[in-house]
Amino acid sequence: MKWLNIFVKFRLWIGLVLIALAVFVNMQAGFWPAFIIYFLALICVLGHFLLGPMRLIQSAMEEGDMVEAKKIVDSILFPQLLIKPIRSVYYTIQGNLAMANQDFDGAEKLMKKGLSLGGQFTQQAEGPSKLQLGMLSIQKGDMKQGEAYIRQAIRAGLPDNENNAAAYLQLCSIMMNKREFRAAKEYFKKAKSYKATTPQIVEQIKQIEKYITRMPG
Repeated sequence: MKWLNIFVKFRLWIGLVLIALAVFVNMQAGFWPAFIIYFLALICVLGHFLLGPMRLIQSAMEEGDMVEAKKIVDSILFPQLLIKPIRSVYYTIQGNLAMANQDFDGAEKLMKKGLSLGGQFTQQAEGPSKLQLGMLSIQKGDMKQGEAYIRQAIRAGLPDNENNAAAYLQLCSIMMNKREFRAAKEYFKKAKSYKATTPQIVEQIKQIEKYITRMPG
């Protein structure tokens, strides 16, 4: 709904205009005629600081416009005022943006911060967030921590075939590096069973398949 995005974008300014209007009505006709305007202004201002522009960020990320998403995230000057579930989303998105910019240390800190806040959203996002933390650890060369995070992600639950396939492919690669070939084959079989369609995952499966049939075990 485009109109809702416009409202979220200008919610603070709408609130400030309503406050000015409420003060004018208050001076001309008294408090009670201005009460509803004060109330609407309060909703707008509190909504801006407590809920933030998360709808706008989500829209930008769905469209693949990471520059716009980062711009909107950076416009949140007081993230500590966001309610806890929204703050969790905020730090998770910050972590994703940091990861896209190859800032792996920053991404790890932000994702951990988002997970630490708890709440219903955090429970739903725990699996994908821990999968990303696992991949971050692997990219940093910490295979042990990466494996632990990926196993935690699978236990927490992953939302779709693509995430599940990615998780089991990572475990397959780890087992290959550890020369635990039987386990590697099992994880590879599990990854293929999810029938992922993401080009990167499909290509990774093709590459691993060239070698895995030659392995002992």
